Parts: sequence; C-alpha cells; structure tokens
Amino acid sequence: MFTSFEPKNTLLLGPGPSPVSESVLASLSKPTIGHLDSSFFVMMDEIKMMLRLLFSTTNDITFPVSGPGSAGMDTCVVNLVEPGDEVIVCINGAFGQRIAESVAKVGGIVTEVHSEWGAPTQPEQLEQALLKTPNCKIVSFVHAETSTGVRNDAKTLCEIAHRFGALTLVDAVTSLGGIPVCVDEWGIDAVFSGSQKCLSCPPGLSPVSFSQRAVNKANSRTSPIPSWFMDVTKVASYWTGQARAYHHTAPVNALYGLHQSLVDYHSEGKELAFTRHAAVSTELIKGLAILGLYPLVEKKYRLPQLVTVKVPEYLDEEKLRKVLLDTYDIEIGAGLGKLAGKVFRIGVMGNGARIENMQRLLSALSEVLVQDFISIKCKTEAFG
Repeated sequence: MFTSFEPKNTLLLGPGPSPVSESVLASLSKPTIGHLDSSFFVMMDEIKMMLRLLFSTTNDITFPVSGPGSAGMDTCVVNLVEPGDEVIVCINGAFGQRIAESVAKVGGIVTEVHSEWGAPTQPEQLEQALLKTPNCKIVSFVHAETSTGVRNDAKTLCEIAHRFGALTLVDAVTSLGGIPVCVDEWGIDAVFSGSQKCLSCPPGLSPVSFSQRAVNKANSRTSPIPSWFMDVTKVASYWTGQARAYHHTAPVNALYGLHQSLVDYHSEGKELAFTRHAAVSTELIKGLAILGLYPLVEKKYRLPQLVTVKVPEYLDEEKLRKVLLDTYDIEIGAGLGKLAGKVFRIGVMGNGARIENMQRLLSALSEVLVQDFISIKCKTEAFG
C-alpha cells in the first residue's frame, strides 16, 4: 500500500533550494484555477512588474519561464544564437561551462575564456578575446558563479562587450535577490535566473528578461528558433498584451508561489534584503574562522549568498555533509567539477540568510569537528 510522502524538515543551507517561507508554502496550496482565467492574467502582470523591479529594468519581455534555471539558460541561448554565430563565453566555474555547451548545441561557434575556479573573469581577458574575435555576436558569463562563490564584474564585462558591438547574455541564477542586478544600467541584453535561490521559492521557474536589442536579434533571425516551447516570440504572446494567446499550460500553483515570494521580497525592500544577506554572510565567515575554516574566494570577489569553504586536509568533506544531514538535519553543498572534494558550499540565501540559521550551522559544525579531532587524536595515540 502506498502512503503520502512526508519529507524531513531539513534546514536548507546549500547552493539551492533555499528554505521556503510559510507564506509561500501556503500560497502553493490555494485552489488551482485555469491558466487562461482573467484573474490569473492579473497575477501574471503583477509578477512581471515585480520581476522588472528586481531586475532593475523596463524590459517588456520579462517573465518566468516554466522550468528551472537551466530552462532559462536554454531559452536565452536558443533565441539569440544562430548556427555560425561567434559567441564568447567566460568560464570560471561549472555554470559558465554549461552555457558554452548550450551554445555549441545550437550551432554557435564558441570561444571559451577561462579563469581559475575561485577567481573572477578579468576585463582584460574578455577584451583580448574580443580583439581576436571581431565577428563576435554575443558575450556570455555568469554573474554569480554558484560552483565557486565568485562575483564577476557584470557592469564592466557588459560595457566591454557593447564597445565591440556584441550582445550580452548573463546567468543571474544565484545573484538575483542577493546582490544588485541592474539590467538596464549595465546593458544586459538577455538574463536568466531561478526561483529557488535568493527568492526562496520552490524550484521550477526561471525569470528571464530580454532587452529590445535581444528581441530584435530574435525577430531578425535567418534560421528558425530551434525550440517551440522556448521560442520567446511565441511565449511573449501569452505573457503580454490584452489578447492572451494560449501557449502552454502554465504551472498555476508554482506561479502563486513565485508571486507570494516576490510580494514578501518587495515588502522587505531590495536594499534591506541585500544588506541582510551581506551581514549574515559576514557573521558566518567570522564563525567559520573561529573553527579554523576559511573561504576559497578573496573578499572583494566573494558572494555574500554563497560561501565556498576550503576543506582542511584532516577533514572528510563527504562525511561532514552526511553527518550534518543525518544527525543535525542541515544540508550544505558539495564542491563541483574541479573543486569536488576540495570545498563545501554554504548557501546564505533568501529565508536561509538569518543569523539564527548560521548559529545553528556553526554549532553543529563545531560538534562534528570536535568529534573528528578526538577520533584523529585517538588513532594517532594508538599508532604512536
């Protein structure tokens, strides 16, 4: 006999998802209505308005894609990149590499600009790549690299790209809501994010925004957009205008949740949310230092909402995460790619960015580290 699933009440302090508030959970359980209901259109318009405020943009094509952040990435790529387009992708972590792979899959010619994992893309690296790639159509990079905890200088990278006549495509999955994302001021042409990070909404929606330059590029293609579902020229007809054209059955209750998370976010205010993320992250790093644990990323490039911690030689990183989850009901993240086994990642995101959550984590870490120290000491004495 099957029974209902009852999840553990785990404190999510990994790279996402982040803890979902009671108000958002309550909104998800509201009665489902039709995705073409006129009252649902009103809510959709409010989501668009709140996302524009969060992205700091006036772009009309600003809406959540029905799918996770990776769907938002593919939406930006398939609309802007045509076969044969030369695209520069700045890579300083796992998610920059994903963009490069997505571009290649639709026939783009990729030039990869690599930086050390744990360091940002330097502006001169991009400038040199553009000098060598005079026909570059698009420059892409990750604003907040989730695999490393590094913040790239989006404003400067976008300025350089536009100086060379290229459009910009930016991953803001981890940055949106935790640090400023200024789409219009910085000249971002296409940007995608995710609902499950600093917005503390369940995963499954990917806010995107397209500038008029990006829309013009999509509309002037000489080859078809290689996706029916992600064709922004078709999806826009559902999200904009008076006469809403049916495109797909939208995830109604998931959009209730996003709407409520945005209401909660704007009730706090962007600047206060940024300050809270930074303050809580600072306290976490102070507490980690007392335990002999230190961030991978230099302070001036470090994200407040995602702290990547170097693993000391004596520590079994996989065992640490397992004990935290099994014994303390706290989830943190493993290292990815080149950093697997060398770091663990702590999310200071959305509703997770609370002092009491960091205190709970630090207390658990101290207990685990003491137990490991005693174990190592006993083994050393036994074989001494």
